[in-house]
Amino acid sequence: MTPKRPAGADAFPRKTVEPSGTLKPEEGALYAALDLGTNSCRMLIARPTGSQFQVIDSFSKPVQLGHGLEASGRLSRSSMARTVHALQVCKRKLDQHKVQNMRLVATEACRRARNSRDFMRSIRRETGLPVEVIGAEEEARLAVISCAPLVSHKTETLMVVDIGGGSTELVWIDLEDVEPKERPRAIMRLSEGFGNPQPGGARVVDWISVPLGVATLRDQFVDVQDDQGRFALMSWFFEEALANFSPYADGSPDEGFQIIGTSGTVTTVAASFLNLRRYDRTKVNGLEMTSDQIDRVIHSYLQLGPDGRRSDPRIGRERQALIMSGAAILQTLMRVWPTNKLSVADRGLREGLLYAQMVRDGVLTPDGLNGVA
Repeated sequence: MTPKRPAGADAFPRKTVEPSGTLKPEEGALYAALDLGTNSCRMLIARPTGSQFQVIDSFSKPVQLGHGLEASGRLSRSSMARTVHALQVCKRKLDQHKVQNMRLVATEACRRARNSRDFMRSIRRETGLPVEVIGAEEEARLAVISCAPLVSHKTETLMVVDIGGGSTELVWIDLEDVEPKERPRAIMRLSEGFGNPQPGGARVVDWISVPLGVATLRDQFVDVQDDQGRFALMSWFFEEALANFSPYADGSPDEGFQIIGTSGTVTTVAASFLNLRRYDRTKVNGLEMTSDQIDRVIHSYLQLGPDGRRSDPRIGRERQALIMSGAAILQTLMRVWPTNKLSVADRGLREGLLYAQMVRDGVLTPDGLNGVA
């Protein structure tokens, strides 16, 4: 499998994603972002508030759209039916809130499936929603800009890792020429694309989209019965897919290097490390974990075995079937790259979609981003 190189809860109470400013009357319009991934369908509805946004409503459902895709190359009827049902719920929420500004995207499963175009037409016919399939570079770019508030002023080299259901995006960014306090804002400005960096701006050194995510990597070794053996094979297979990605071939960074990880895998490992019986975003988002801490959590998952993981409240029933393939990807990345720390981001494609829309419309000001001192 050749990596692609350059040329993805039910409604919860209203809350603020980041510290918000005073809401101006002209900034009152609602925006929506929907991420239809290989495993889940997730949506946020939010209102811009200064340099951030306030979440008004949300939706998340594990639809397993990519189930069986690895073997058949097609989206199955049952997977498409589950997905359409979830999208109908999203449509009702969008109508209820009278949302006019929205970006609804599908990622790796729909990029790869031979019947993707037919499925997009079916979605439009049955829900009226304008879901579009986006390319790997745009998916990577949206994940990067969602993480802008977590970029440290001390960071000279940044790697953002987005572990999805069907693919994993890695983006390596040089910030050395950017003024320290400007680094989070420089990341936000990458919403316009990875090419043609501005003088004194962030420069994307390299990026890759590996067509292996938590669902597709698991499916590669679903017939291996031994739990620890399967984990070792998944780790090896993912590392092989990274063989040609070496953006620091001329010397790895010694200091000022930051990895930000965004995905359900990363946040689940963080929640397990904190021993959270009930997930708390405020404790997870922005947490910094060492490689040793990550390894200890993953080792505890292996000790639990499949039955123990199914009943572990820190993992959750929806995540337990995918946590070990995600853990194999995460542990491999921490072993390969020159750092022993990971910044945890409870944010991703949906947040990137919201930021991009709001900045484009001038209702959100990236100059208000402060980042991490």
